Amino acid sequence: MAFHHVRFPLDIALGARGGPERKTDVVTLAGGGEQRNGRWAHSRRKYNAGYGVKSRADMQAVLAFFEERRGRLHGFLWRDGMDHSSGGMVPLPGDQALGIGDGATKNFQLIKTYGASFAPYARPIRKPVSGSVRVAVAGVEAVSGWSVDVMTGIVSFAVAPSVGAAVTAGFLFDVPVRFDTDGLDVEWSGFDAAEAPNIPLVEILP
Repeated sequence: MAFHHVRFPLDIALGARGGPERKTDVVTLAGGGEQRNGRWAHSRRKYNAGYGVKSRADMQAVLAFFEERRGRLHGFLWRDGMDHSSGGMVPLPGDQALGIGDGATKNFQLIKTYGASFAPYARPIRKPVSGSVRVAVAGVEAVSGWSVDVMTGIVSFAVAPSVGAAVTAGFLFDVPVRFDTDGLDVEWSGFDAAEAPNIPLVEILP
């Protein structure tokens, strides 16, 4: 088992369907009330790439990609067309809060926060796009003195940010996924057309 740092064909991915999933236990009490418990700390995304297959060439590209990943064995990168940026289309260094400096901590995990003050969800971002990350300390963009690991999404500073300094970042990112099947059921529907109605993908959580 390994992770291949290669992206699923982008033109096919942009026609796919899917999104986040949660795991919640719901128990109905005798009086009709409910008890609910969230079993997962983080959401898990699922996609169906079959909706993005529009031609024979698309299907051949998917088949080659599937075989190289050995079905469910190896993970890869997926571009979520609805959610792949820290903010707008162009990331800004103040998009997302990563933490507050304490004068000792040098490593900060990239995070994207969903929601506002009521119950915001902080999603760890572990597969940033190389060259897209911008970082700021105390509101000033840092053009040097730091690096980011594109396999983990950890930003490392050469010198720890000072006490009380807000560390923020902007970035593009992919989702680490794997195929959720070991077989593809392909239909050749015409001379230059093919359909694979179900190509399930599931996010790989750490």
